[in-house]
Amino acid sequence: MKPIYLTLLSLGLLFILAAGFIAMDGLSDNAQASDVAIVLGSKVTPDGAPSARLQARLDRAVELYQQGLVRNIIVSGGTGVEGFNEAVGMANYLVERARLPREAILLDEQGNTTKDTARNSAQLMKQCGFKSAIVVTQYFHITRSRYALNQAGVTQVSTAHARYFEWRDLYSLAREVVALPAYWWAENT
Repeated sequence: MKPIYLTLLSLGLLFILAAGFIAMDGLSDNAQASDVAIVLGSKVTPDGAPSARLQARLDRAVELYQQGLVRNIIVSGGTGVEGFNEAVGMANYLVERARLPREAILLDEQGNTTKDTARNSAQLMKQCGFKSAIVVTQYFHITRSRYALNQAGVTQVSTAHARYFEWRDLYSLAREVVALPAYWWAENT
């Protein structure tokens, strides 16, 4: 019984350490002047408007734009069960609510996963001659998003997390503890 207990205790401690690393990494913004901010999609409401979580990501990108850290923003998302494309809703929010110029916004309407967003954003950046990016998402998603962008060829990636927290973040953080090594394993095998 003792070996099983020690194994479970060790796994539990490893899980807590991994969650702590991911949270600290995601909360430690290091946004630097870059060519573009990449905002990862999230749920939209039934009428196609960004959810509160997605608005927080967009508002963070607006801050970066207003501070002069970026001149362009890539919004990335797919079409969810609501029937609206996240990237289109995100772009509309930035133009209508935040009053950003439409020409500063690039759309990735096929960003259905983190990997898709990374690959599509890297392609958009290459087409525009961009070399550096600030990834904008929830704190628990920063580590994997930066890794995915690096794997897609974007090597100059700094970070800025959305300032929005909810109880669901605990589940999402736990999911990232499992998803990050699984993502790494899939990329490297």
